[in-house]
Formats: sequence, structure tokens, C-alpha cells
Amino acid sequence: MTAAFCVLAWKMIIHHWHRDNSILEVAPQGPLQAADFRSLASMVDPHILDEGNLKGLMISAEQFDGWESFAALIDHLNFVRDHHRSIRRIALLSDSPVFGVLPRILDHFVSAEVRPFALAERNDALEWLAGA
Repeated sequence: MTAAFCVLAWKMIIHHWHRDNSILEVAPQGPLQAADFRSLASMVDPHILDEGNLKGLMISAEQFDGWESFAALIDHLNFVRDHHRSIRRIALLSDSPVFGVLPRILDHFVSAEVRPFALAERNDALEWLAGA
């Protein structure tokens, strides 16, 4: 699968936008900051207004160092609350066993279909997201 990339980097999250498939790929790079989610919303919201939703969100969690502050955690939860109905599928890429059970937990909080993938299965995850 080929995809056009628009790469933007904020302090703690790297974003790869696969516009041709309406998929946003994010990768945390350190403790998440409150500003990361405001920046992410400013990128996602115009697409949702134009297209109605995102086919997919791919979260590549090779590392996850948590949140820089309680405010960052609250902004993360607010982002999820405000956007989860506009995302059809979420692919979680990680080799951590914690991420293998996370989809069952997330099913109670988000309307998107959530599926775990190993880091080496990035292309499979993109294909699954594009098929939404």
C-alpha cells in the first residue's frame, strides 16, 4: 500500500497523516503534554469537518512514558471524549503485553473498533485501517 505522508512533529507526539486513506498515525516520544492534544485536535478537526470522520487512527507505542502532568492526562481524556465517535478504527502497535488487553478496556469507552498489532505488523495495521 502506498500513502502520501505529511509529517509534523510536536514536542512529544510525532504525527504521520495518510490523507489518501483518511488515517492518522501517531507515535508518542516522551511524556505527553497538554499542548500535544490541542495541536492534534487542530489537525484532526478540519479533516472531520470536511470528511465526516477518520477511517483510522494508528497509535505506534514503541515507547510510552505517560503524561507530563495531570493537566496533560485531562486534555488526553477530553480529546478522546470529543473525537472517539469520529474515528472508525484504532490500531494499537506495540510489543508490550499491556497493549494486547487494552482493546477490551477501550471497548467500554470508545465507539471505534480497536485492534492490537505487534510493531512489526505496521503494514497489516494500515491495511486493516484502510478497509474501514
